[in-house]
Amino acid sequence: MSWLEALIMGLVQGLSEYLPISSSGHLEIASAILGVDGEENLTFAVVVHAATVMSTIVVLWPEVADLFKGFFSFKWNEQTKYISKIIVSMIPVAIVGLLFKKQVEALFGDGLMLVGCCLFVTALLLAFAYYAKPREKSEISYLDAFIIGIAQAVAVLPGLSRSGSTIATGILLGDKKEQVAKFSFLMVIIPILGEALLDLMKGLSSSAADVTSIPVSSLIVGFLAAFISGTIACKWMLKLVKNGKLVYFAIYCAIVGAIAIFYSFK
Repeated sequence: MSWLEALIMGLVQGLSEYLPISSSGHLEIASAILGVDGEENLTFAVVVHAATVMSTIVVLWPEVADLFKGFFSFKWNEQTKYISKIIVSMIPVAIVGLLFKKQVEALFGDGLMLVGCCLFVTALLLAFAYYAKPREKSEISYLDAFIIGIAQAVAVLPGLSRSGSTIATGILLGDKKEQVAKFSFLMVIIPILGEALLDLMKGLSSSAADVTSIPVSSLIVGFLAAFISGTIACKWMLKLVKNGKLVYFAIYCAIVGAIAIFYSFK
């Protein structure tokens, strides 16, 4: 992977991680267009996902700092209650990661047909969330957190947007848009960092060729591109959710999904 390919894919990851258009799906599309090897793309994805997690921490630092402060007070307060809900939301994706990791990884690099179909599902979720008029709850409940976590677990499929699925699910459950957007971004920090750490340990303990095939310079360029574009996209997405503009992304996902399906037949 050249530094230019890393730059392009880093930008794609950073922008699409927060915008409800599926980062995994767009990375699959980008790798198909650029001709990047599937295994190489999987290794690169770990790095750029870690970069977008860092951008989440930067953008939501006041919330993150407040949660840390409350947690280390060692009292049952609003912060520890919120953290416990995040932990509940991580249960479904932890089950998928521990029991079905190999099956999920096998879906990546498996063509664009699945990506296109999942993008259509993302479009439907966003459309339903836009037109739904549920009662807005004062806070996210434990049950809501678990259901949103199920949406995150299902969104491991390439083309099914994690942010789109979790935010749309929260809105359909009646949670406030801005609240569920922040919860969606915070709940993914530990799973992604955990995934990156496991893959790093696996790479260090093996001699897998794909771990060392990407130049360090390309990894650095990809990381920086994903971090900078992710920071911009995260701030933008918070404003978009608050203003209820998700329907435009539903249209976008439907169009890109159709293109991906058409391209898969070539």
